[in-house]
Amino acid sequence: MNQEQNDIAIRVSNLSKCYHIYDTPRDRLKQFILPRLHHLTGQTPRQYFREFWALRDVSFEVKKGETIGIIGRNGSGKSTLLQMICGTLNPTSGSITTYGRIAALLELGSGFNPEFTGRENVYMNASVLGLSQEETDARFDDIAAFADIGEFIEQPVKTYSSGMMVRLGFAVQAQVKPDILIVDEALAVGDAKFQAKCFDRLQQLKDGGTSILLVTHSSEQIVTHCSEAILLDGGDVIEHGEPRYVVNHYMDLLFGKERKSYSASAFSTESNSVEPTQDDNLSLNFIDDVFSSHANYNEHEYRWGDGTATILDFYLLTDNEPYPSVITSGQSVVLGVAVRFYEDLVRPILGITIKTKEGVTVYGVNSETLETDEIKVLGSKGTTALIKAEFICRLAPGDYFISLGLATRKGEEIVPHDRRYDAIYLQIAPVTKFFGLVDLGLKLSAQNTSL
Repeated sequence: MNQEQNDIAIRVSNLSKCYHIYDTPRDRLKQFILPRLHHLTGQTPRQYFREFWALRDVSFEVKKGETIGIIGRNGSGKSTLLQMICGTLNPTSGSITTYGRIAALLELGSGFNPEFTGRENVYMNASVLGLSQEETDARFDDIAAFADIGEFIEQPVKTYSSGMMVRLGFAVQAQVKPDILIVDEALAVGDAKFQAKCFDRLQQLKDGGTSILLVTHSSEQIVTHCSEAILLDGGDVIEHGEPRYVVNHYMDLLFGKERKSYSASAFSTESNSVEPTQDDNLSLNFIDDVFSSHANYNEHEYRWGDGTATILDFYLLTDNEPYPSVITSGQSVVLGVAVRFYEDLVRPILGITIKTKEGVTVYGVNSETLETDEIKVLGSKGTTALIKAEFICRLAPGDYFISLGLATRKGEEIVPHDRRYDAIYLQIAPVTKFFGLVDLGLKLSAQNTSL
């Protein structure tokens, strides 16, 4: 085995998949017959189909022991990509090279015969994965214990619920210790307890050198469990890199609107704030976007929205210290935000989220969940507003980012106007009195008792 095979589990090079779309069955028959006749008679062949490219020129590598998350909207090409890696679908062009045994959980019930019992399906799937009957015998108890479906292991799979089917399917794929494991949305069916057990098993496999491709719509799963992420849209790779940044781009694709451009003249001269303002020690600029000029600003923020309202400035204060370089857990924090409205907006919503540097949400809230009436009445064209948030910082030591968002609701749709993800950086000083993510202020007491 050469060095390349020692390091790489999957190599995808310029991979494309094209489907032929026919408007009518008659066109399919014409395409089968007429081009051959045209060739024989020396005529230029005509196409009776439209091309649909499910994937186009996709390239990436997965190293051994890596977990790569693949995310994208419905129809972006995720399942097509996984099917080609598994070998159940042939590419139109490009190449896929894999090293080692591949196990895949592509869709609910895939690989199961509904008439077979759970036990019979375990042996059938294991044989497909290359295990002998003796090897499956040795692992069957572990598979049955992980699936935890009790006596249903002896019943036909057609009697299983969706959750039971996923349990058995994942148990088989995970317990055969594959070199490459591919999971496509299947875990979304399981309950929270089973999902926790699955991700614990995925971590064990990863530690043992298994490469994992995880397809999910859950941004939290991507940032928590993946070392890298790939964003697909319309069959193209839009972004490939650190999960937190890829997830931010994904949220933009889901909810983003084309950003409008406004000149200073679009702002009413009757604005309620036209000068930098100081209120309770919060010095904010309501004229220019000076958000990026402060010490706590994260230059790698991800910003999107239609621009009909903007977040121009922020102010951070802890115990009368502006823009603190380090915050101690337990300190009071005041966050001020300057907002400017370029169009009339009905019942604007301001959201605040605090995430770890890995992208895991620690706390999130917005003006609707808090029922903040003062913000509901804002939004008149040509006005500005100061919005202030106050909280006790009970975060554990480490690095955190604050995201801000300004949006309105249009029916069931959320319309983002200005979202600044990971815009403000917080560093929490080391402490020794607790561990985890947050200080819950737990108190202990004890007393002697007599028997």
